[in-house]
Amino acid sequence: MSSEAPAPRVIAVVGPTAAGKSDLGVFLARELGGEVVNADSMQLYRGMDIGTAKLTPEERGGIPHHLLDIWDVTVTASVAEYQRLARGEIDRLLAEGRWPVLVGGSGLYVRGAIDHLEFPGTDPAVRARLEDELTLRGSGALHARLAAADPEAGRAILPSNGRRIVRALEVIEITGRPFTANLPGHDSVYDTVQIGVDVARSELDERITTRVDRMWDAGLVDEVRALQTRGLRDGRTASRALGYQQVLSALAGECTEEEARAETVRATKRFARRQDSWFRRDPRVHWLSGAEGDRGELPARALSLLERPVTA
Repeated sequence: MSSEAPAPRVIAVVGPTAAGKSDLGVFLARELGGEVVNADSMQLYRGMDIGTAKLTPEERGGIPHHLLDIWDVTVTASVAEYQRLARGEIDRLLAEGRWPVLVGGSGLYVRGAIDHLEFPGTDPAVRARLEDELTLRGSGALHARLAAADPEAGRAILPSNGRRIVRALEVIEITGRPFTANLPGHDSVYDTVQIGVDVARSELDERITTRVDRMWDAGLVDEVRALQTRGLRDGRTASRALGYQQVLSALAGECTEEEARAETVRATKRFARRQDSWFRRDPRVHWLSGAEGDRGELPARALSLLERPVTA
């Protein structure tokens, strides 16, 4: 970096799961005098550590991390509430002359934090009717309806994610517009640099398989078993998290642990493709290679990106 320290800006480190975002975020925060703000929707939950690949305190290297472990597993996630919390942290850090480093692969959460994004209200009667239909017909049937009404939303939301499908259909009914039409253009609230970590699909698939194996070895099943006693099965959001949903099925006797592990790998690979597609649609993201042969150079390349004016 130059001898004259630049004014702090918001950095968003984005990309698919297992790409290497967390380590890069720690590096940038350390080099710039910043702090990390979590933008992974499932790392907001207390106790969901192994299955979300949450950095341990040692891996955080003394860098403060914010918006980790703030919700019980029974709390239903709210992007609007996350937006309020994330902007509070960003505004505080900027006022203190520190760099907020937003790290995560939850695309709507990233946009909620840094973009002009307002969330349509709710209609309790519409929501209740859709939730009853979800219970009776299942998420697949509702997802088919969503895909017909709003193909882009259908591609972005997993067919198994009943909560988000219900919300999308609710917004469509309330506003009379596609769910994705309620997302504005790429208009930032802050002076922001978005850095995407790019890994080829074949390598990313290998990393995901290895990561899931390590999660199992590290005790994911025991973690889920313990969270059951804290209401995980009743959590509309947390119970659908990758890995947790599959282990809950195994604990209920609906499949074997090996089947749960294999399905976690498959579902995570599908999710990573959706994440990548989401961020690729944002022209503001500056992609840097996080491939195995480039990982050693990734931190320096990211830092050099911040040394020159960047169109956010």
